[in-house]
Amino acid sequence: MDPVPADIAITIQLALAPAFLLVGIGQFLILAAGRLGRVVDRARIIADILPQEPGPEHDDCLKELRMLDRRMTVTGISILFGTIAMIAVCLVVGGLFAARLFEIELTGFTAATFVGAMGLLILGLITFLYEVQLANRSIHVRADLLGRPKK
Repeated sequence: MDPVPADIAITIQLALAPAFLLVGIGQFLILAAGRLGRVVDRARIIADILPQEPGPEHDDCLKELRMLDRRMTVTGISILFGTIAMIAVCLVVGGLFAARLFEIELTGFTAATFVGAMGLLILGLITFLYEVQLANRSIHVRADLLGRPKK
């Protein structure tokens, strides 16, 4: 039996909320990718000015490069979680339409996939928050510019 237009309209209404969620996750991914790009750019700058001779400036550059590397890793993980969450939401939308069009029972699959998507999004946001904390800890103005002795 072919679905009637009213059934399709109801399915579209049901799929609208997850579709808005896709927009939100997409914005989150744009934000995280932008941060990743800035961290990569900063790492390239520091790598280019890294003194070859051991000393305090060399050590400071290495310390910053290690922090930037850590931030790149954490941001990459955040983007991974967000991307998988987005794929899961797409599966929810597809599952809603498949269930309606083919008159099959996918309620358990759809619910589990949606819960999984939310869990992945939460993990992505937590790792993003961790990266922001790493960035905040590494931001500083040189002590000599502030008129304080260097620690």
